[in-house]
Amino acid sequence: MKKHFLLYAKGIAMGAADVVPGVSGGTVAFISGIYDELLRSIASVPAALGMLLRGRIVAAWQAANATFLMVLLAGILTSVLSLARLISYLLVEQPIPVWSFFFGLILVSSHIVAREIQRWNWSRGLSFILGMAFAYWITVAAPMQWGHDPLSLFFAGAVAICAMILPGISGSFILVLLGLYPFVLGAVKSLDVGVLVLFASGCLVGIVSFASILRWLLVRWRDLSLAFLTGLMLGSLNKIWPWKETLTWHTDRHGESVPLLQANLLPGRFAEISGQDPQLLLAIGLALFGVLLVLGLEWLAARLQQNAGCRD
Repeated sequence: MKKHFLLYAKGIAMGAADVVPGVSGGTVAFISGIYDELLRSIASVPAALGMLLRGRIVAAWQAANATFLMVLLAGILTSVLSLARLISYLLVEQPIPVWSFFFGLILVSSHIVAREIQRWNWSRGLSFILGMAFAYWITVAAPMQWGHDPLSLFFAGAVAICAMILPGISGSFILVLLGLYPFVLGAVKSLDVGVLVLFASGCLVGIVSFASILRWLLVRWRDLSLAFLTGLMLGSLNKIWPWKETLTWHTDRHGESVPLLQANLLPGRFAEISGQDPQLLLAIGLALFGVLLVLGLEWLAARLQQNAGCRD
């Protein structure tokens, strides 16, 4: 029960991260020590379905590591359904403290991922640079506007879920780029079953397909893949920088103005332009809290793994 409760808590943390545009649930999975098991379990789902169709229910459950996936999914769904309103509120009312916390979290997480790389050479360095450039390009890309028709929602789910399991690339931010973030978040808040079923169907197809590819890459070229993921995480910090100036706005389907393009500012410059308190000390404190939280999670995961090894 203790193991399942901890896994459920990790799912809650993943769900909370996925709600925020710019923060990835995959990052939480990596720093909490369940990333490889998550990919392996998801990649096993097609084979498990084949067993299930042949009536081998117990074997299918074990092959897919279904208990692990169900407990983790329960935590993610609990977090998304319960925290969507709160996080949306905080991003509007207290953006600097929220982004500062996640900035510290992503910064130290990139260090933890880089530490997993066994040996650095020119190919790993190139992979790191490509990952950073790709993430930066995504964060500065101009948003487009996808439709709300069933096919668009299905493919949006498939694309967003691929980003959600990549450390450093946020599925929520992909939805922002597609112009669907307010629409999907609104569907979560109002429990619009039709929209959620279409989106979830795309997520299911996308995650099963992409997890197999990503797991193969991590097995075959682990150092290269980890270097690319480290670059992704560092490149995404451009999006998470707390002090921003909104350059252009657009009107959403509710008639509300929301930021479209933003530029990063230093705290002093932010205060000059906006006339608002940059909350520098609070921002630094929350960034450090994010760093300590990640290090604490890493220590706890290592301690639990050590205890499990001693019992074996």
